[in-house]
Amino acid sequence: MSHSKLKFLLLSFIVLSITGCFYKFTGADIPAQAKTISISYFENKAALIESSLSQILTDALKDRFSSQTALNIATSDGDLQVIGHISDYSITPQAIQGDKAAQNRLSITVKVDYINRYDPSKDFESSGFTQYEDYSSTEDLNSIQDDLIEKIVDKIVDEIFNKTVVNW
Repeated sequence: MSHSKLKFLLLSFIVLSITGCFYKFTGADIPAQAKTISISYFENKAALIESSLSQILTDALKDRFSSQTALNIATSDGDLQVIGHISDYSITPQAIQGDKAAQNRLSITVKVDYINRYDPSKDFESSGFTQYEDYSSTEDLNSIQDDLIEKIVDKIVDEIFNKTVVNW
Protein backbone atom coordinates (compact mmCIF):
# COMPACT_ATOMS: atom_id res chain seq x y z
CA MET A 1 0.00 0.00 0.00
CA SER A 2 1.34 3.40 -0.90
CA HIS A 3 2.23 5.98 1.70
CA SER A 4 -0.53 8.39 0.54
CA LYS A 5 -3.20 5.67 0.74
CA LEU A 6 -2.07 4.77 4.24
CA LYS A 7 -2.26 8.44 5.28
CA PHE A 8 -5.74 8.70 3.77
CA LEU A 9 -6.97 5.59 5.61
CA LEU A 10 -5.47 6.75 8.88
CA LEU A 11 -7.01 10.21 8.51
CA SER A 12 -10.38 8.66 7.59
CA PHE A 13 -10.25 6.42 10.66
CA ILE A 14 -9.45 9.37 12.92
CA VAL A 15 -12.29 11.48 11.49
CA LEU A 16 -14.79 8.62 11.84
CA SER A 17 -13.61 7.91 15.38
CA ILE A 18 -13.98 11.53 16.42
CA THR A 19 -17.40 11.77 14.80
CA GLY A 20 -18.49 8.57 16.52
CA CYS A 21 -17.25 9.78 19.88
CA PHE A 22 -19.01 13.11 19.46
CA TYR A 23 -22.28 11.39 18.61
CA LYS A 24 -22.02 9.19 21.68
CA PHE A 25 -21.02 12.19 23.80
CA THR A 26 -24.31 13.92 23.02
CA GLY A 27 -26.04 10.98 24.66
CA ALA A 28 -28.48 10.41 21.81
CA ASP A 29 -30.23 7.11 22.36
CA ILE A 30 -31.98 6.54 19.05
CA PRO A 31 -32.34 3.01 17.69
CA ALA A 32 -30.21 2.60 14.56
CA GLN A 33 -33.20 1.41 12.53
CA ALA A 34 -35.30 4.50 13.45
CA LYS A 35 -35.39 6.88 10.50
CA THR A 36 -38.43 9.07 11.19
CA ILE A 37 -40.12 10.95 13.97
CA SER A 38 -43.66 12.30 13.93
CA ILE A 39 -44.53 15.23 16.17
CA SER A 40 -48.21 15.96 16.60
CA TYR A 41 -49.62 19.46 16.58
CA PHE A 42 -49.72 20.52 20.24
CA GLU A 43 -53.29 21.73 20.65
CA ASN A 44 -53.83 24.31 23.38
CA LYS A 45 -56.29 22.83 25.90
CA ALA A 46 -55.45 25.28 28.68
CA ALA A 47 -58.13 27.43 30.29
CA LEU A 48 -56.22 30.55 29.17
CA ILE A 49 -55.39 30.44 25.44
CA GLU A 50 -52.47 32.18 23.77
CA SER A 51 -53.30 31.78 20.08
CA SER A 52 -49.77 31.37 18.68
CA LEU A 53 -48.43 29.04 21.39
CA SER A 54 -49.47 25.75 19.75
CA GLN A 55 -47.68 26.53 16.52
CA ILE A 56 -44.60 27.96 18.26
CA LEU A 57 -44.19 24.85 20.43
CA THR A 58 -44.84 22.38 17.61
CA ASP A 59 -42.39 24.13 15.28
CA ALA A 60 -39.73 24.38 18.00
CA LEU A 61 -39.95 20.63 18.67
CA LYS A 62 -39.68 19.82 14.97
CA ASP A 63 -36.73 22.18 14.60
CA ARG A 64 -34.89 20.60 17.53
CA PHE A 65 -35.30 17.04 16.27
CA SER A 66 -34.40 17.92 12.69
CA SER A 67 -31.33 19.93 13.69
CA GLN A 68 -29.94 17.62 16.39
CA THR A 69 -30.75 14.17 15.03
CA ALA A 70 -30.60 12.43 11.68
CA LEU A 71 -34.32 11.64 11.93
CA ASN A 72 -36.66 12.81 9.19
CA ILE A 73 -39.88 14.50 10.27
CA ALA A 74 -42.88 12.39 9.25
CA THR A 75 -46.42 13.73 9.14
CA SER A 76 -47.70 10.69 11.05
CA ASP A 77 -46.77 7.20 12.26
CA GLY A 78 -43.05 7.87 12.66
CA ASP A 79 -40.66 5.29 14.05
CA LEU A 80 -40.60 7.60 17.06
CA GLN A 81 -43.70 9.60 17.96
CA VAL A 82 -44.22 12.65 20.15
CA ILE A 83 -47.88 13.31 20.86
CA GLY A 84 -49.20 15.94 23.22
CA HIS A 85 -51.06 19.09 24.07
CA ILE A 86 -50.69 22.26 26.11
CA SER A 87 -52.55 21.61 29.35
CA ASP A 88 -51.88 24.83 31.24
CA TYR A 89 -50.99 28.44 30.48
CA SER A 90 -51.21 30.64 33.54
CA ILE A 91 -50.11 33.88 35.11
CA THR A 92 -49.76 33.92 38.89
CA PRO A 93 -48.51 36.55 41.37
CA GLN A 94 -45.19 35.68 43.02
CA ALA A 95 -43.31 38.18 45.16
CA ILE A 96 -45.98 39.93 47.22
CA GLN A 97 -45.08 43.35 48.62
CA GLY A 98 -47.74 44.88 50.76
CA ASP A 99 -51.04 44.10 49.10
CA LYS A 100 -49.83 43.63 45.53
CA ALA A 101 -47.45 41.45 43.54
CA ALA A 102 -43.99 42.74 42.74
CA GLN A 103 -43.48 39.84 40.35
CA ASN A 104 -45.69 37.63 38.24
CA ARG A 105 -44.98 34.19 36.80
CA LEU A 106 -45.96 32.98 33.36
CA SER A 107 -46.12 29.16 33.40
CA ILE A 108 -46.73 26.67 30.62
CA THR A 109 -47.41 22.95 31.08
CA VAL A 110 -47.33 20.43 28.26
CA LYS A 111 -48.56 16.83 28.39
CA VAL A 112 -46.50 14.44 26.25
CA ASP A 113 -46.80 10.80 25.19
CA TYR A 114 -43.75 9.24 23.55
CA ILE A 115 -43.75 6.07 21.46
CA ASN A 116 -40.59 4.30 20.33
CA ARG A 117 -41.55 1.52 17.90
CA TYR A 118 -38.16 -0.17 18.16
CA ASP A 119 -37.71 0.04 21.92
CA PRO A 120 -41.07 0.15 23.74
CA SER A 121 -39.26 0.21 27.09
CA LYS A 122 -38.52 3.88 26.30
CA ASP A 123 -42.21 4.77 25.82
CA PHE A 124 -43.70 7.13 28.38
CA GLU A 125 -46.74 9.20 29.23
CA SER A 126 -46.00 12.44 31.04
CA SER A 127 -48.69 14.39 32.81
CA GLY A 128 -46.67 17.50 32.37
CA PHE A 129 -43.49 19.29 31.50
CA THR A 130 -43.80 22.63 33.27
CA GLN A 131 -41.57 25.66 32.84
CA TYR A 132 -41.97 29.31 33.76
CA GLU A 133 -40.49 32.79 33.59
CA ASP A 134 -40.94 35.50 36.20
CA TYR A 135 -41.37 39.15 35.27
CA SER A 136 -41.89 42.40 37.11
CA SER A 137 -45.49 43.36 37.71
CA THR A 138 -44.62 46.85 36.46
CA GLU A 139 -44.00 45.43 32.96
CA ASP A 140 -46.82 45.20 30.46
CA LEU A 141 -47.29 41.49 29.72
CA ASN A 142 -48.37 42.21 26.14
CA SER A 143 -45.01 43.86 25.41
CA ILE A 144 -42.87 41.02 26.84
CA GLN A 145 -45.10 37.98 26.32
CA ASP A 146 -43.48 36.80 23.06
CA ASP A 147 -40.02 36.84 24.66
CA LEU A 148 -41.25 35.02 27.76
CA ILE A 149 -42.99 32.37 25.65
CA GLU A 150 -39.84 31.84 23.58
CA LYS A 151 -37.74 31.28 26.72
CA ILE A 152 -40.29 28.92 28.26
CA VAL A 153 -40.77 26.95 25.04
CA ASP A 154 -36.98 26.55 24.72
CA LYS A 155 -36.85 25.03 28.20
CA ILE A 156 -39.81 22.72 27.53
CA VAL A 157 -38.31 21.58 24.22
CA ASP A 158 -35.03 20.83 26.03
CA GLU A 159 -36.90 18.72 28.59
CA ILE A 160 -38.89 16.81 25.98
CA PHE A 161 -35.84 16.23 23.77
CA ASN A 162 -33.77 15.00 26.72
CA LYS A 163 -36.52 12.71 28.01
CA THR A 164 -37.18 11.17 24.59
CA VAL A 165 -33.78 10.67 22.97
CA VAL A 166 -30.99 11.69 25.33
CA ASN A 167 -29.69 9.14 27.80
CA TRP A 168 -27.69 11.09 30.37
